[in-house]
Amino acid sequence: MNTTLRETNFTDIGVPKRGKVRDIYDLGDNLLIVATDRLSAFDVVLPTGIQDKGKVLTKLSIFWFKQVEDIIRNHVIEVDVDKFPEPLRKYSDVLRDRSMVVKKAKLIPVECVVRGYLSGSGWKDYRETGSICGKILAENLVESAKLDTPLFTPTTKAEEGHDMSVSFEELVDRIGNTLAHKLMETSIRIYEKACTIAEGRGIIIADTKFEFGMLNGEMILIDEILTPDSSRFWSKKHYKPGVSQDSYDKQIARDYLNTLNWDKTYPGPELPPEVADKTRARYVEILEILTGKGL
Repeated sequence: MNTTLRETNFTDIGVPKRGKVRDIYDLGDNLLIVATDRLSAFDVVLPTGIQDKGKVLTKLSIFWFKQVEDIIRNHVIEVDVDKFPEPLRKYSDVLRDRSMVVKKAKLIPVECVVRGYLSGSGWKDYRETGSICGKILAENLVESAKLDTPLFTPTTKAEEGHDMSVSFEELVDRIGNTLAHKLMETSIRIYEKACTIAEGRGIIIADTKFEFGMLNGEMILIDEILTPDSSRFWSKKHYKPGVSQDSYDKQIARDYLNTLNWDKTYPGPELPPEVADKTRARYVEILEILTGKGL
């Protein structure tokens, strides 16, 4: 029987802060992050979960954190549930492969988006203005076109609803020149290294987003990294500029939802089993391609 983890309630540990996908428990100096199987689409958490989705997100994040350790340190302390603090071990069956004990850092309130290709909201902005986040691009670019150089297009982090794009100049005004440049340079370095690794395995990373925090005066990489929830992955073999690409993510679910008479507000509709199963298959497939390992 297929089962999904919708939420956790470890009452002896505390009340979790629930994000769209993750449950986060405060352990004092550290945090426990649990990736559930919740699926968010159009900023609404759907009633239907995707089996094993949280495991895919966690395994991919751990894989990528290790790949870019030479660029920046990250918040991971422990991923082996058998080595977790004693109070957590009774929940090992739930936590295995979908949780991390991490350092508690002070969040830098910026979504660090890097775009290597013209897609999604970037393509929409370009069609309307000829630019993305105030950066003028060449004329007559087509959808899914590869950009000459990766673009850093930050957004503010919103507690609810959509994050808002900001220009780099606005970012400097918000957080200062030194930190803004460090975010941009580090994000692009991570993206470029990840692209080299992914393309060697037949995958294009069209765009992605990173989050950073401050710990003891040092900037570190936090949250998730280079997963189907934070990135747009395309097949290098099937890539064709000028049209929308097939993505290894929840696009199957989004496409289904777009056929419904739904106003994109809570509560969202249930997904049919076949749509949920196909969505799960796409998540598992990109994990296998990138890491060479399945669930």
